[in-house]
Amino acid sequence: MEILFFLFLGKPLWMWLVFLALVMGLLIFDLGVLHKDDHEIGVAESLKLSAMYISLGLGFAGFIWWQMDAAATAQYLTAFVVEKTLAMDNVFVIALIFGFFAIPREYQHRVLFWGILGVILLRGIMIGLGATIIDQYHWVLYVFAAFLIFTGIRMLFVSDKKHDLNDNVLLKFLKRRFNVTDRLNGHAFFVRQADPKTGKLVRFATPLFLALILIEVADLVFAVDSVPAVFTITTDPYIVYTSNIFAVLGLRALYFALAAVLHRFAYLKYALSLLLVFIGSKIFVADAMGWEKFPPEWSLGITFAILGAGIVFSLWKTGQTGPVVARSATDTPPLG
Repeated sequence: MEILFFLFLGKPLWMWLVFLALVMGLLIFDLGVLHKDDHEIGVAESLKLSAMYISLGLGFAGFIWWQMDAAATAQYLTAFVVEKTLAMDNVFVIALIFGFFAIPREYQHRVLFWGILGVILLRGIMIGLGATIIDQYHWVLYVFAAFLIFTGIRMLFVSDKKHDLNDNVLLKFLKRRFNVTDRLNGHAFFVRQADPKTGKLVRFATPLFLALILIEVADLVFAVDSVPAVFTITTDPYIVYTSNIFAVLGLRALYFALAAVLHRFAYLKYALSLLLVFIGSKIFVADAMGWEKFPPEWSLGITFAILGAGIVFSLWKTGQTGPVVARSATDTPPLG
């Protein structure tokens, strides 16, 4: 039993095991009970599933308060909200990828589910490395902070780009590396079929697998912004990791509802820009004021204020201009 109290990244091993067991239990319940059969997830089901994940994510703050303190709880909640909001851009990219490959809605949950396993692993590696580097070189936090300020300012002045996945370097590499079918084969990521050149049965990747890889890489790219942002809120790896995973779990559950109303958040990027600038500037403000760190309660309150203002403005502005017709994920022809 002593091994359960072995410190791993500053916390007893049992605390990590409790979190991982909770997440694995949720994923098994999700796939094995709620979605054991492929079906199209509607807005109502998406909202219910998301409410469950968000409630558990917020409820986990009680566990943080019980094992740590009120300041750590405020840091967790701030990190949770920031991560979930920054991941909104990921929803736009996921919708783009599903549309490009013409993935039917009944198979989209399967891709997102298996993608979560990659998120758990990849973010764990990034956060573990980040925590180790910061522990040895505290000045790296200032680099993270400056990077966030630069990114936030850049977002304000750089217009949105139209992405064409036909020119995606990774997609071209995958097509060269794997045999790829022209169309889907149910919910399978791989199928065995005759090679048109040799006639022998070989393994082919389906467009569903290509969509999974591109979504995983997109999450990794977005983590380059979101993980440093959370490290400027707290350097505790446990809070950083748990808030990250709970936020991503809830957002992917909410994807099916958000995908239908993405146009209503067209102006949210300006709030995200200000949020990144605020998060990055906290460490410099704390130094200027002679504080040990920026007050966690202030950080949480200002984060909610910025995001609340951004959401209200976006809904008001898009309500004035009228709805934008969103292209369905089945409007794009199959991959050729």
